[in-house]
Amino acid sequence: MSRAAEESNRRMLRARDAMDRGYAQPLDVPALARIAHVSQAHFTRTFRATFGETPHRYLQRRRVERAMFLLRETDHSVTDICFQVGFGSPGTFSRTFRDIVGRSPRAYRRESETAAVPTCFAMAWMRPSD
Repeated sequence: MSRAAEESNRRMLRARDAMDRGYAQPLDVPALARIAHVSQAHFTRTFRATFGETPHRYLQRRRVERAMFLLRETDHSVTDICFQVGFGSPGTFSRTFRDIVGRSPRAYRRESETAAVPTCFAMAWMRPSD
């Protein structure tokens, strides 16, 4: 791997790590591009080439993964969880959750209550594949 490719990967990892840490914060492409020290267009193009999905989709998936955990492990309302993980509206949250997981947040919570298995198995089995 060339030195330029390594540097590019490092920059994309820096931005992805920022998304992993701040998934509940309002993150946009201009802010992430600044973290990676590249232009917005270059950031979006390179992120997709590096990780196989757009920055927006990656952030949505991370938020849904966290919501899945909260739905399984807490009794917070779906609306509270929606805002805790960084979505701006319950409708967007429900639609995105359904697109990624295949069922609504309420259905997911209901189904996960019946499956009493160790957390490590549940996480591996229920991880969204999008």
